[in-house]
Amino acid sequence: MVPSVKETQKIVTILIVEDSPTQAAKLKMILEKENYSVLIARNGEEALDVLEKTIPTIVISDIVMPGIDGYMLCRHIKTNRASRHIPVILLTQLSDPKDIIHGLECGADHFLTKPYSEEELLSHIQYIFINRELRKNPVADLGIEIFFAGQKHFLTSDRIQILDLLFSTYEAVLQKNLALEQKNEALQKSLETIKTLSGLIPICSHCKKIRKDDGYWQRLEEYIHENSDAEFTHGLCPDCEVNIYSTYLTGE
Repeated sequence: MVPSVKETQKIVTILIVEDSPTQAAKLKMILEKENYSVLIARNGEEALDVLEKTIPTIVISDIVMPGIDGYMLCRHIKTNRASRHIPVILLTQLSDPKDIIHGLECGADHFLTKPYSEEELLSHIQYIFINRELRKNPVADLGIEIFFAGQKHFLTSDRIQILDLLFSTYEAVLQKNLALEQKNEALQKSLETIKTLSGLIPICSHCKKIRKDDGYWQRLEEYIHENSDAEFTHGLCPDCEVNIYSTYLTGE
């Protein structure tokens, strides 16, 4: 039987490994709001110290950190008998396909791409809980050598772990593509609302009025104002000053 959200939250301790105080505080706030117990390590070294004293339910670790990075930390967790069962979620930009290979090599369970939403984070955690209950039977280890990006890689992850990581990566890509599509739609709507002037515009050579499509003639500044985002201020050019106010300017 899969435990309910409330049941799992009472027993879950999540270790956050993040060298950015701002990002660590953000994660802590999200998780504690859902009643999870949270531990924080500022880097890989501190995380190893925590793991010697307690066994968290899940580890969420940034990849890019000074010293022991997220990949090295995950590899340590997965090669240690006492901690190898702990699911590890790596926070990544997924800017390079090799990130997936490195995640498989170190034994990571999930990727969570930055920037992530609160819903995405909690969804990954619940996914881990549900599948942990569904997969009570042990799975045989799988060792396979692959050639990728000009290099050989040997993966010891089991089949289920590989599927989990690839599915979580694919889901993250879909989420980013959806967000990009929504931004593109918003941009397209914005472009549609921008007024532009193009084509041939009939203009009187004497008074400079514009003939509109309905046949009526309109002052130039009124026409431009209606068909663009331009605003007008009024003044006099030097030629008009001389022509109109020549008497005033010369004092005659």
